Amino acid sequence: MPAPHDSTPVLFLHGFWHGSWCWTEVTAHVTSAGVRALAVDMAGHGMRARRPAALARRPVDQDLLATEVSPLAGVDLDQAGELLVSQVKQLGGGGPVTVVAHSMGGAVLTRAGQLVPELIAHAVYVTAFMPASGVPPTAYIGTPENEGSRVGALRVGNPRTIGALRLDVASPAFAEGARETFYGDVDPAIADAAIALLTPDAPAGIAAGTTTLTADGWGSIPRTYVVCTRDATIPPALQRKFIADADAAFPANPTVARELAASHSPFLSMPAELADLVLAVVS
Repeated sequence: MPAPHDSTPVLFLHGFWHGSWCWTEVTAHVTSAGVRALAVDMAGHGMRARRPAALARRPVDQDLLATEVSPLAGVDLDQAGELLVSQVKQLGGGGPVTVVAHSMGGAVLTRAGQLVPELIAHAVYVTAFMPASGVPPTAYIGTPENEGSRVGALRVGNPRTIGALRLDVASPAFAEGARETFYGDVDPAIADAAIALLTPDAPAGIAAGTTTLTADGWGSIPRTYVVCTRDATIPPALQRKFIADADAAFPANPTVARELAASHSPFLSMPAELADLVLAVVS
């Protein structure tokens, strides 16, 4: 899909345990259409990721893995939001940027949007957390709409104790569970490559943080939500709840909803289709 030369640049933000690497194919499609694009790492991820010492032990001490305090325990939504704002400013050079966020990256986008709404031309949530005002992402875990999510079965330890949502990436059984949870429709070879790149700890402080939303802040930003109808991490019912709650809070600025028949990771299973949705936004 062609895009006008004056399109806003597009910044891509990943979700928990992933990194900027997951957007490689999508950014290739977007840039080939003539739109500047950049994928960035969330706080506590990518080059900012840190691993618990227990994972380096052989054999892995499961009790230690479940109780060791994460080196990322101090990272919170404030830091993640401020980092994203700085990344937006760097890409946009002071001008507005379209931001595409996946999964828990949505909570970070929401915070950044409230902080600098004038710098977010459009907010695109790809099967992402889009929490209501004053509600932490963790509050949605026990809701009826989240029933059927498989991600909890992958985690070890108590996030409140260790300060992270931790995956036992060294476990032989982990890869199978990750395929079913994150990559249900992804080519097995690509899924295996992605699983090898996952980081074990995602800062619990990001998922526990809240943002107070205002009509002239986040509520003023045009937004699109891409519902992934085969998602086993954030069930479609929860995705649609995010949309309904946002529209109820800010009825003058309704969410544009789009759908992909994809699992939790359309950037790997259908990157061209996802890129086309993004290009439609910037066009």
